Amino acid sequence: MKIAKLLTTAVAGALFALPAFAVDLKIGLQDDADVLDPAQSRTFVGRIVYTAMCDKLVDVSPDLKIVPQLATEWSWSADGKELTMKLRQGVKFHDETPFNAEAVVATIERNITLPESRRKSELSSVAKVEATSEYEVKFTLKAPDVTLLAQLSDRAGMIVSPKAAKELGAKFGDHPVCAGPFKFVERVQQDRIVLEKFQDYWNKDKIFIDKLTYLPIPDTTVRLANLRSGDLDMIERLAATDAEAVKADSSLVYADAVGTGYMALYTNIGNGARADNPFGKDKRLRQAFSLAIDRDAVNQIVYEGTAVSGNQPFPPSSPWFDKDIPVPARDLDKAKALIKEAGFDRVPIELQIPNNPVAMQMMQIIQSMVGETGFDVSLKSTEFATLLSEQTAGNYQLSRSDWSGRVDPDGNIHQFITCKGGINDTKYCNAEVDKLLNEARASTDDAVRKQKYDAAAVILNDDLPIIYLGHQSWIWALHKNITGFVPSPDGMIRLVGVKKAG
Repeated sequence: MKIAKLLTTAVAGALFALPAFAVDLKIGLQDDADVLDPAQSRTFVGRIVYTAMCDKLVDVSPDLKIVPQLATEWSWSADGKELTMKLRQGVKFHDETPFNAEAVVATIERNITLPESRRKSELSSVAKVEATSEYEVKFTLKAPDVTLLAQLSDRAGMIVSPKAAKELGAKFGDHPVCAGPFKFVERVQQDRIVLEKFQDYWNKDKIFIDKLTYLPIPDTTVRLANLRSGDLDMIERLAATDAEAVKADSSLVYADAVGTGYMALYTNIGNGARADNPFGKDKRLRQAFSLAIDRDAVNQIVYEGTAVSGNQPFPPSSPWFDKDIPVPARDLDKAKALIKEAGFDRVPIELQIPNNPVAMQMMQIIQSMVGETGFDVSLKSTEFATLLSEQTAGNYQLSRSDWSGRVDPDGNIHQFITCKGGINDTKYCNAEVDKLLNEARASTDDAVRKQKYDAAAVILNDDLPIIYLGHQSWIWALHKNITGFVPSPDGMIRLVGVKKAG
């Protein structure tokens, strides 16, 4: 039982040497993180942990602007093929080795060359990176890539200790060493990740938490119960159905922000033997499946109106959304006609879903909706990290996996859809889509980029390797004695300036 686990965690925590009157913050996560290596990981909750542990070259502000972190300033060459960054001085990694330009070069080269790295497509435009002085680096690009700065605001830009990276290799995640405000202490899979304040952090005067514990609790009801009992100080992804109750509780604080990501279903198009099925091979069946879903009804029922229906990588409110491809209304007659045209009466589908109640409820509703048109959907619930591993391995037919979103549109589409994309689990590959998305990366003109994304959207809306469902808000709940937390559209929990009263 999770509360029992929390007691175990508290006892274990007593073993760590902490200052007198140490401030201990416990955060409930919806899922367990995957490998704690910025080069290899892909989970949203992993990024939450990294926000405390691994500083990046640049960060994203609550108003979605790129702001300094380990890089203090930067400039582009006139031709857009060179990015020069000046680095913060006096920074140390958690193993006390110095942060400098050579460390940046080592990390970027590791992200590009490590066989297990998922950052390769994010950095595919980089021809070379070099230290031009002790605290200055220069990225030379194969072609202009306006998205690079945004990529460096996330895992691709998290700089790790070259010493630890060399010693641990692909096992870096067993004991990650970064340059963030908190350093790694221990991890127990499916139970807890423990960090403690790094006393030599460059911005330590704004860090008021001594020990930080992340606890994966997939059940939203249990997560909230642990918050109310005081076993947790803060939770992420509060269920929308609990929003009003939290707002009415004088001991708690509610916070939210509309996200930049999406909720989606991934179809196995060409990822191994399990792609060899009618749904993966015939786009008419995928079109029928999409048309059988009433997105507005699903989002209203499950998310109490806090989510927005969608059919693209970008929400309808985004300037990158193609208004010529509106969110489709439910059309049972057309869906049935497409199934018949494809030569089927009933179509069996196994849909794997994460084992949290909100996702389960949403998929049960969709299971019922598409069943009316001819789809016999069986739901396979699994722990989220396992679900992602199965996606990567191609051991799935249809899979529900959300994306937390990125500040640049490229981050919501390129790595999922291009033939060699680092997170292209569907193994969809279309040369024209690749061409359009690569050209969008190369242009510094937003109007030109928009044309490219719109042209790609037409193709993708027809092929439907990914069936988009909508865009949810990030919702947090925390005790009123926690102050200084600022909600952000990227869903991250930034702890600079956060305090916990006694």
